[in-house]
Amino acid sequence: MAAFPFLIKAVDGAARTGVIQTPRGEIRTPAFMPVGTAGTVKALTTDQVRQSGADILLGNTYHLMLRPGAERLERLGGLHRFMRWERPILTDSGGFQVMSLAKIAKVTEDGVAFQSHIDGSRHNLTPERSIEIQADRIGSDIVMQLDECVSWPAERDRARQAMELSARWGARCKAAFGQRERQALFGIQQGSTFEGLRRESAERLIDIGFDGYAIGGLAVGEGHSAMCEVLDYAPAMLPQDRPRYLMGVGKPVDLVEAVARGVDMFDCVLPTRSGRHGQAWTWSGSVNLTNARFAEDDQPLDPSIDCPASRDYSRAYLHHLFKSGEILGQVLLSWHNLAFFQALMASLRLAIAEGRLDAFRRDFHAGLDQDDSGG
Repeated sequence: MAAFPFLIKAVDGAARTGVIQTPRGEIRTPAFMPVGTAGTVKALTTDQVRQSGADILLGNTYHLMLRPGAERLERLGGLHRFMRWERPILTDSGGFQVMSLAKIAKVTEDGVAFQSHIDGSRHNLTPERSIEIQADRIGSDIVMQLDECVSWPAERDRARQAMELSARWGARCKAAFGQRERQALFGIQQGSTFEGLRRESAERLIDIGFDGYAIGGLAVGEGHSAMCEVLDYAPAMLPQDRPRYLMGVGKPVDLVEAVARGVDMFDCVLPTRSGRHGQAWTWSGSVNLTNARFAEDDQPLDPSIDCPASRDYSRAYLHHLFKSGEILGQVLLSWHNLAFFQALMASLRLAIAEGRLDAFRRDFHAGLDQDDSGG
């Protein structure tokens, strides 16, 4: 039995829509998780994030363990209380950031020894310590195993080495996590773009037994087509009755195609990162609000989206805010982008429930070919 029941309500091809039931509330799937790296979804309050339609947030173990510190966070009541978000939180294991951000990182069988990118302090992140920080200090609802993610392109031998280490670390994470009623543990499939390694990884994870399963090692530079090729087979290798989470993805087109291939959960910094740089995501693709063509465009970004940032402010005003260097522009555009991503998820859920996902995909791709003239 999984810690959190996953109720699949409808299936359309490989795609599913359903609900993950947690003690802190339901997570509607397919679900997009806004990224709250350091205990905040950048530029937004938790009320704004919730209003956008998000059911769950992602927190980053690496950043939180360094600042404010895992033990301090526990003393302050855990991440939910600290950031004023009482709905579910998923935390990544910290391993990816250790290997990409730390000044010096050394991977051994024991774990990852590294120096903080903030102050150079030395730390050792083992599978057991990762579980302790996530489950006991941060108080995550969904805890991720520690894994090793290789860069792309990867030689098969290197991808195998990382996959096998991740599987061994997964077993140690499961032992450290134990049996918990109010928290869930997800394993992470690795294997780069090699189908055989992906299958072996899935088999090893299933033998260990997790509450949900993530597809790791993608969105690391392989591109949309190569990612879709892996997703043509990888999700089906994982249990049908457990949530499947594609880590670090992505653009709206990535989300649509991954959902069609059986993925249930996503996270990405893209909506807020784009919003801070003047890029808005729309049904016709991304648009740059700093472009001069928006200087006198009195239309809202998208009045159909139930978000004040999307319907109540003109494109001309948003253009003015970015040209003037006003912080409000970053706030409003980040809010709109999150609301758009959540509207996309809601549309996907409805299309699956009504058995018309293929038609939705066709319409979505056709819309991307249209030029958003701002008029």
